[in-house]
Amino acid sequence: MAVILSIDTSTNVCSTALSAEGMVICHREDFQGQNHAALLSGFIKVCLDHLREHEMKLDAIAVSMGPGSYTGLRIGLSEAKGLAFALDVPLIGVSTLELMAVSAMFGSTMPDDNTLFVPMIDARRMEVYTAVYDMALTPLLEPTPMILTPDCLDRWRGNGQELWLMGNGSEKAKKILTGDDLRWIPDIVPLASDMLALAERAWSRRDFLDLAYSTPAYLKDYQATKPKPLF
Repeated sequence: MAVILSIDTSTNVCSTALSAEGMVICHREDFQGQNHAALLSGFIKVCLDHLREHEMKLDAIAVSMGPGSYTGLRIGLSEAKGLAFALDVPLIGVSTLELMAVSAMFGSTMPDDNTLFVPMIDARRMEVYTAVYDMALTPLLEPTPMILTPDCLDRWRGNGQELWLMGNGSEKAKKILTGDDLRWIPDIVPLASDMLALAERAWSRRDFLDLAYSTPAYLKDYQATKPKPLF
């Protein structure tokens, strides 16, 4: 199996992880807010130092591609691209929503074959970034912005399937969506330490990003807001 450095800066959590032989062997995480620019380089250095101390060779770098924070995604991808170029290793892109679905799939409670995973990232107001995945991680709904309404998930309901909703966007969905077929999975945030399975799958398929032209999956154009007056 490959030795992979994973990076996630797609939300307010900044994280890195080094994996080898199917295990995470070093990781760093910060949950205190948008500190990516200040912390990410140091977190990467910790992982690379661990690599050198154990005389290991890096095979690839994986980075979360979004959707998520515009600034966070830019910081993470820029660092990953620069490092991949400098070390001459391939770059792997991981969908943030797919990463969240995998985190829920391998959590403390095992899903069954009828489970659908609906990760949600807050996109302001009553909108979220979301997707729908089955147990094989087939996207029944590709990552997309969605306005939360009482019937927004009806297309995937009523067939004996249980929908697992997770992520910071699902907190808004709780106020609108009801039903015994909905299950709310707490404490799911995108983390580099959970990227192992998806990164190794991409490695085995040789599914690599173009260093020059790859961009984050923003899903929406950036909208700047005016700062509030101080007085």
